Amino acid sequence: MLTILGFVMIATFLVLIMMKKMSPLAALVLVPALFCVLVGKGAHLGEYVLDGIGDLAPTAAMLMFAIIYFGVMIDVGLFDPIVRLILRFCKADPVRIVVGTAVLAAVVSLDGDGSTTFMITVSAMLPLYRRLKMSVLVMTCVAATANGVMNTVPWGGPTARAATALELDAGEIFVPMIPALAVGLLFVFFLAYVLGRRERRRLGLLTLDEGDALARDAAPGARAAEPVLAAVGGADAPAVAVGGAGGPGRVPLTKNRFPTGGGTGRGPADQPGAGDAGARPVGAASTATTASGAGAAAADDPQTLDPHRPTLRPKLYWFNAALTAALLTLLILQTLPIPVLFLLGAAVALTVNFPHMPDQKARIAAHSENVLNVSGMVFAAAVFTGVLTGTGMVEHMARWLVDGVPDGLGPHMAVVTGVLSIPLTYFMSNDGFYFGIVPILAEAGAAHGVSPTEIARASLVGQALHMSSPLVPAVYVLVGMAKVEFGDHTRFTVKWAALTALVVLGASLAFGII
Repeated sequence: MLTILGFVMIATFLVLIMMKKMSPLAALVLVPALFCVLVGKGAHLGEYVLDGIGDLAPTAAMLMFAIIYFGVMIDVGLFDPIVRLILRFCKADPVRIVVGTAVLAAVVSLDGDGSTTFMITVSAMLPLYRRLKMSVLVMTCVAATANGVMNTVPWGGPTARAATALELDAGEIFVPMIPALAVGLLFVFFLAYVLGRRERRRLGLLTLDEGDALARDAAPGARAAEPVLAAVGGADAPAVAVGGAGGPGRVPLTKNRFPTGGGTGRGPADQPGAGDAGARPVGAASTATTASGAGAAAADDPQTLDPHRPTLRPKLYWFNAALTAALLTLLILQTLPIPVLFLLGAAVALTVNFPHMPDQKARIAAHSENVLNVSGMVFAAAVFTGVLTGTGMVEHMARWLVDGVPDGLGPHMAVVTGVLSIPLTYFMSNDGFYFGIVPILAEAGAAHGVSPTEIARASLVGQALHMSSPLVPAVYVLVGMAKVEFGDHTRFTVKWAALTALVVLGASLAFGII
């Protein structure tokens, strides 16, 4: 009974958030509370929730201070040069932009922390996606999947958990997996290329003028003094003016392609929300141009990096860069607990960059929405994981899955582990999977001569999908900063992330790793 109720609880939660019947926060709290009563353990609900909160409290603290720290770094202009570099490299080509997103997320993921990766990637790339009216869901998909593959580094979490659970050396698990993980990362880059091509077909050929303002091709024969016209949402959508008569810095193109179909402002059918930015006029409300030609912040997009914002601290740029580099180094070396490092880093960043108390309060208030949303979601997830673990649902589900493996597959338990890791790491936390289920799988494999090391390696396969799990706190940083619905992100990302995990599994088999 607990097995069935466990699967039904997870399915109910996913259906509710994907159909947008409930917010993720409400569903994370109310659904497990209801099922806790149904299994006859409602009297223990408070105990289960407090246990879950105790387990996730350090994560919530880490995210809270990490958001403040990187928010301050964004405010003071630390990442502005990265944005300008990406603008020059990408040249308004959606293919280059999406591939650049994957590369940036993969590189930053070397620090082993998903929330850090998503904050830096979104801060650098979101203004570009907004300006070019690209689907933000493509960005969140590529960033999450790339981070999932890279999250397997020994200091990232999953490998260390597998090594601890099975009493193995982390290097013995990770190093042989490098070729398969490299193939998985190459597949993410290929996926980024494919999604970028789709965005290019949807949007047509784009260009950025010297002021980083979006411009499209004017109608043939249009005079330079007339407004440049931009098609928004499709071939049948009305054109809107970009700039004005005699607008500075406009370089008209000679050819442009626009997607066919109605002017709904939406992207491809499987990209809900792709056109939420595309439905907005490409003008003063979206990308303003100052008298000097520099792109000002969008009125409806506060995360656009305005080059004239008053919070910039150019004289402290190298101090902030050194502080960030030192913080990331200490994170990798695990000198102190991650929450403590971010707490100290946020305090130093605020004190040095904004020495006056009103300015510090203003910066904290500016990022309070993200802090509240993410930390609230973490504590809500604690209810879900607490009930799932405390009632014994996880254990019964794991036993049912293992017992359901036919005896003939016993010698192939490593492959079975790799396949099971894809859905199981999505439906539960890494702690629950690696400390609760992997030992059971290793025990079953040992009876058929499969080494624990192979089981541990195979257990890493599902991480590409795991990073989009509703039980991963970092994913709420990603969707929160990108301002997309979690259900939309899930619908768009799950199929590509699962395919990436299968590619890693196939490469592991091809290389004889498992």
